[in-house]
Amino acid sequence: MPVAVVTDSTAYLPTGLLASHQLTVVPLTVVLNGMEGREGVETFPADATQALSGRRVSVSTSRPAPAQFVHTYRRILDGGADGIVSVHLSAGLSGTVESAGLAAEEFGDRVAVVDSRSCGMGIGFPAVAAAEAAATGADLAAVHAAAQRAVARTTIYFYVDTLEFLRRGGRINAASALLGTALSVKPIMHMRDGVIVLRDRVRTASRGIARLVDLAVEAAGDVDVDLALHHLAAPQRVEALQVALASRFGDRLRSTYVSEAGAVVAAHAGPGLAGVVVHRRPPTDG
Repeated sequence: MPVAVVTDSTAYLPTGLLASHQLTVVPLTVVLNGMEGREGVETFPADATQALSGRRVSVSTSRPAPAQFVHTYRRILDGGADGIVSVHLSAGLSGTVESAGLAAEEFGDRVAVVDSRSCGMGIGFPAVAAAEAAATGADLAAVHAAAQRAVARTTIYFYVDTLEFLRRGGRINAASALLGTALSVKPIMHMRDGVIVLRDRVRTASRGIARLVDLAVEAAGDVDVDLALHHLAAPQRVEALQVALASRFGDRLRSTYVSEAGAVVAAHAGPGLAGVVVHRRPPTDG
């Protein structure tokens, strides 16, 4: 491709999409009880969930260093690409975009960085949109614009069993976490303006799944959609979510991707997570 697309490991793209769209992934780092590992390379979801089940646990994550991005960008450009669009985890959650931006400065106008303002396939859908544009021969500006449009057309909601892990990682404030704990409710979270906010509260996991379905339908409006479903050590929840969403969307559902969230999200959300990412297709598409 004249323009290559780079993303990071928190996009949780299914393997088939990674291969078919020739996407390059830069991994974040997860530290479990002092042991570092690159997400998806040396550290996997089961490692994090096992660590989190222990009584004494230290789990943290760190962004890729700018040098990692410099190495990746240089390899791709030296390999023949004219330019790179690099799509990453929300700046409100991580310094990954900042690292990518610092690295991009070394390559002038040959690298464009996109803040997805999201996580999971909230990053993945814009990365795929960029790759699809690149495959048509679009130039760097057009590929960058395709990613930005996809960011604006993508919405994510997710259910967690507890807000404690998000509180520990500093991804939500202590007051929100305390409220959820005090009321013994199950929270549904939403990415808004690039940060995680509390969207709803339910009493049980089953009601949480039902509410995710309602929110996804509401987010879709009246256009066709692609959906991505994520879970963490909760395959039955995501299966129930998939069945319910297929029933509600019918012919408007163009594709569904299912993947387990990785160790970075595990560290901050905890086991039991179930999420849905809604990508609204343009009304003229198909």
